Amino acid sequence: MKPTPLAQTQFLSAQDVATLVTRVGAAATLSRMADYIREDFLRWQDFDKCARVASHSAGGVIELMPISDAKTYAFKYVNGHPKNTQVGLPTVMAFGVLADVATGVPELLSELTLTTALRTAAMSAVAARALARPNSKILALIGNGAQSEFQALAFHHLLGIEEVRLFDTDPAATEKLLSNLAHTALRLIPCNSVAQAVRGADIVTTVTADKTNATILTPDLIEPGMHINGVGGDCPGKTELHADVLRGASVFVEYEPQTRIEGDLQHLPADFAVTELWQVLRGQATGRTHDAQVTLFDSVGFALEDYSALRFMRDAAQELGIGQLVSLIPELANPKDLFCLIRPSAKPVLRSAHTAAQALADLQELALAA
Repeated sequence: MKPTPLAQTQFLSAQDVATLVTRVGAAATLSRMADYIREDFLRWQDFDKCARVASHSAGGVIELMPISDAKTYAFKYVNGHPKNTQVGLPTVMAFGVLADVATGVPELLSELTLTTALRTAAMSAVAARALARPNSKILALIGNGAQSEFQALAFHHLLGIEEVRLFDTDPAATEKLLSNLAHTALRLIPCNSVAQAVRGADIVTTVTADKTNATILTPDLIEPGMHINGVGGDCPGKTELHADVLRGASVFVEYEPQTRIEGDLQHLPADFAVTELWQVLRGQATGRTHDAQVTLFDSVGFALEDYSALRFMRDAAQELGIGQLVSLIPELANPKDLFCLIRPSAKPVLRSAHTAAQALADLQELALAA
């Protein structure tokens, strides 16, 4: 029996993804990823969805985020450990897989740490396009850690934001952001407080990492017409917004069953009304109705966004010839005979010069005896 065709898997390392983004360009990468996300949200009902599976510990959380349609299954492994930076590790680390539903063959294995930062920023822009005031120009960015540059660039390139006001309790984080984005046309303004940063802002993004029930935004800071993009509150016991901020806004979510557990929405009763964003994108629900309305996107990150991001990375990598093929699946002459991979050989194999010489001596001895 001939061996079955070897099922090879496309592999993208962290360096592969960095190379891809460099070659495509940050603006084009964010724009194309946002297009993939919007395209998949528009076919929301094609997907088999569930809230992510989380394993919590004292220092953080490890999560699995699965989703599939009739053709492709995807999952992401991701952690969130805010104290990791103290030992030289990222707070968030991730990888993901795309697999063929018909056979189960993994078609893509990719890093998702850098990709998650890009897809989260692209998702923020997709939501803001639907919910923020047209011609918004000023963004307040509260939390200037690993995700912050991506948020700033997404709002700049995809929504036309011109000014970003920065605040972080760690001044070094703000300095890092100022250095990283010095090459852009953005006006970057460090601020001494949350209140100073949000005053007069069209859009406020909160993207903090501490696993605590924080109230970074309080009702007195909210101005008519603001769009609030709450990104950092993404697991039980980890929030950023005072409950009255949600009560005073029109609230939009990705996947309601998950956001009720993980988002800032966890503060409110189960009958508090929210709208899933896909309904707005498809024209089945209303987003912003007037300029003075306060809109709030309670973003926790949903598996469909990772599905979209993996699709984009796969397609872009194939276009550019980036990555490599790896053999995750064994090649078998008989698909039912997996044990053949470890079965002892029926014939002895000469593994060293000593054994080969001994074998020759044995043969000569037998010849003489004959």
